[in-house]
Amino acid sequence: MRGARVVFGVLGAIAPCAHAHRLAGWQASGAARALAIGGALGGAHGRRLFRSALVPRTASPPTTMAATAAATTSGAEAPPVPKLRADYAPPAYAIKKVHLDFALGADETTVTADLAVEPWDAGARTGDARADLVLDGEELTLDALSIDGTPLEPSAYSHGPTSLTIRGAALPAGAFTLRTVVRTKPRLNTALSGLYYSGRMLCTQCEAEGFRRITFFLDRPDVMAVYSVRMAGPQAAMPVLLSNGNLLKAGVDEARDGPGSHFAEWADPFPKPSYLFALVAGALQHISSSYVTRSGRTVTLNIYSEPESVDALEYAMGALKRSMRWDEEVFGLEYDLDLFNIVAVSDFNMGAMENKGLNVFNTACVLARPWSATDADYERVEGVVAHEYFHNWTGNRVTCRDWFQLTLKEGLTVYRDQAFSADMSSEAVKRISDVRMLRARQFAEDASPLAHPIRPESYVAMDNFYTATVYEKGAEVIRMYAALLGKAGFRKGMDLYFKRHDGAAVTCDDFRKAMADANGRDLAQFEGWYTQPGTPTVHATWAHDAGARTFSLTLRQVPPAAAGASAPPLHVPVAFALLRADGSGEALGERVLELTEREATFTLNDVEGEVVPSILRGFSAPVHLVAQRTDAELAFLMAHETDAFNRWEAANALMTRVLLGAADAGARREPLGEVPAVLLDACRATLVERAADRSLQALALALPDFDTLSSSVEVVHPQPLCAAIGWLKKGLAAALKPELLSVYAQCAADDAATAAYSPDAESIGRRRLRDACLSYLSALDEADTTALCMQQLKGARCMTDALAAFSAASRVSGPARLEASAIFADKVKDDPLALDKWYRTRAAADVPSALSEVRELMSLPSFSLTNPNRVRAVVGAFTALNHKTFHKEDGSGYAFTAQCVIDLDKINPQVAARLARSFSAWRRLEPASGALMKAQLEQLQRTPGLSRNTLEIVNTSLQ
Repeated sequence: MRGARVVFGVLGAIAPCAHAHRLAGWQASGAARALAIGGALGGAHGRRLFRSALVPRTASPPTTMAATAAATTSGAEAPPVPKLRADYAPPAYAIKKVHLDFALGADETTVTADLAVEPWDAGARTGDARADLVLDGEELTLDALSIDGTPLEPSAYSHGPTSLTIRGAALPAGAFTLRTVVRTKPRLNTALSGLYYSGRMLCTQCEAEGFRRITFFLDRPDVMAVYSVRMAGPQAAMPVLLSNGNLLKAGVDEARDGPGSHFAEWADPFPKPSYLFALVAGALQHISSSYVTRSGRTVTLNIYSEPESVDALEYAMGALKRSMRWDEEVFGLEYDLDLFNIVAVSDFNMGAMENKGLNVFNTACVLARPWSATDADYERVEGVVAHEYFHNWTGNRVTCRDWFQLTLKEGLTVYRDQAFSADMSSEAVKRISDVRMLRARQFAEDASPLAHPIRPESYVAMDNFYTATVYEKGAEVIRMYAALLGKAGFRKGMDLYFKRHDGAAVTCDDFRKAMADANGRDLAQFEGWYTQPGTPTVHATWAHDAGARTFSLTLRQVPPAAAGASAPPLHVPVAFALLRADGSGEALGERVLELTEREATFTLNDVEGEVVPSILRGFSAPVHLVAQRTDAELAFLMAHETDAFNRWEAANALMTRVLLGAADAGARREPLGEVPAVLLDACRATLVERAADRSLQALALALPDFDTLSSSVEVVHPQPLCAAIGWLKKGLAAALKPELLSVYAQCAADDAATAAYSPDAESIGRRRLRDACLSYLSALDEADTTALCMQQLKGARCMTDALAAFSAASRVSGPARLEASAIFADKVKDDPLALDKWYRTRAAADVPSALSEVRELMSLPSFSLTNPNRVRAVVGAFTALNHKTFHKEDGSGYAFTAQCVIDLDKINPQVAARLARSFSAWRRLEPASGALMKAQLEQLQRTPGLSRNTLEIVNTSLQ
């Protein structure tokens, strides 16, 4: 499963789509102009303008806050008790077969479940006593309960709000069949966990603990069963009936199901845990194709969506086929069913879900057309499609023993989707992009009270651990295996892992042992990466003895504060090379140094001439590297590094140094002065270079973001840091304006010379560099640069063109900002995903009226707290991107966000808990801001009935 953060991406080719008629005429309608103006005005007049400007494409199910609150049980729950990894024990019973019979309805669904139950390990029992069978269950109405056809007496069981307990004395000594009949209400399920209603369909989301909202079950990943499903529902409203595995039978049986109903029967031959169960029923359309595996089997491929989106599915289909081929070629893994289905769902908490044979996707991760998806969206679609497909083996065929092992499947599969995307496009661009995200999100998480190991030791709400640490840092840990063992050694380890554990629920230790055994390596120390929280620091110093022709590199690792000063040293692979000081190439090719002690010195012989060390190439370990280099040395590396990542890293380090220095000066209320000449010269050289990969140029020119910079300092001063970023951007733009205009014009001309939009790497690079130039130029807030933004917006040929121009124009002063908003809004008002981009850009805009405009955005009829994508586009964008207003000195940004958390918690605790994470950095803020943020956490802590999801985040943040 890909988490909520995966909301934009991908590369490949796509044919012209039905939206080609939107290639011209970006002028604003009256309604869109009113929409933009209303956002700026505020007050009743602004709200009236907003409400008349946009009409929702499809109305959400009517849900009031009171009804939603009544439908949740969080207020009635006892104080949550953490689950501990150390307490793991297998259940008393196993469930080997599951048959589910669904009588489907949007308002009420009846589920009859037949469970083939048997003792987990009969030999482990003491005497004749039989353990109670305790099944998980939430929001279920129990109508019938029987064992082997005999109804149970009320005294034989007890039923609470979260469980069903059948007393051991009422259970047979051996295997038996348990039947339960329950009812659930999908339309009221705004938590979007279990069976719920979205748009025109019923759908499910069972990871991590959603299956218990469908029927009573041992809802844990080590309980693996073979599933069969019969589902029946009204044919007019639900013409499509889908579940896991292969379709066995479909038809009409009105005598059994009632008039107007039809049914379908599905079976999955592979044992799976309950979190991989899936069901979709609704009025959908689809595209179909097929794939022939390397063994010659033909697999039918279908991708479903609501009818108006079916034209946006072709790119995902191509990505799926490329993923299937790549997994065969790189890892020797072949798909194992006759059918592979994907369904796009509008209301979804995460990015996508890998249910066996029936992947359910957030629409943002599967729909792609040139007029609704940006280049980044295309990249994202390809990466997420690949991620969920790769889970068929790393997650489904071999799954987690318990949820503490989540990174076993997610970290490994993120690594695999990153490697796939690198092979499909540019390895260097992909690596830099991944590390930028890692530092912005995961390093920040490591520097907060929410820091945890990639294999957590405890949790209250498992949904809270779908984190950047488990996913992105987990992928970095897998990457370190590959660095230590080499490509061939890593493949040997993967082969042994599948050979040993196919069809089993296993642990991270099992994976590490397979890697070690396959390569004859001792990887015991490597376990530290699974147990230690926080980001380690590696200090590097070096000496060159020209007379002795030796070069010595000393590496010293310092454990992170979250792990404690006495934490044992980690096994750190450090990719290293020596560059010739004259810039003529490498004096010593790349090798991997293994740092296993607190400090170690590596001495290299036969080193001639002056050299410059290249350390942590390709970011070979997720650490803070401290290497003392002058500005001139960083500029040299920007020009002459042979490792693409380290070349970018030199530019990033130089910019970071300048920005943090400026932020310090601002915190002391000192003038910021001029941009250093060495940085100006380095950026100018990067800008005018005729590089083969313009994406790399654009990345080299990108300023470090607020979150990355914040994780690099002990105390964060939000307002001076925001001011420093603005100062440097504007300073660079002023000094480099002629070059920026020239490169912009050249990239724009090259792009205009192409016949049609294409998301290939070269075309994306042109647009990426062009838009980087436009972003800098717009910071000048001058008439000619603003006109350039408007010109690109009005002449846009695709969403990438339009959004880049709108984003640039959204930060300028004067009437152009609202005009740009109106033009963009007019073209996206009928497309939910494109409309999310309008919301996100408005919410992220650094303007004086930002907070009032965000409130106005939430008053629009097209905004709904029940839709996670829309919430992320407004409230999420405000907290994550609009740092100046979120961290406003009067605390109003914090107070607004806290109230949103409270309101959301009554509707969707998962989304509320994720939003509450925005307060986790309070300890690292300067005292005044930290106190204001802490006060909001304390208010949340005192809020009656707060869900265990949100309460866990709040309590942990305050600890």
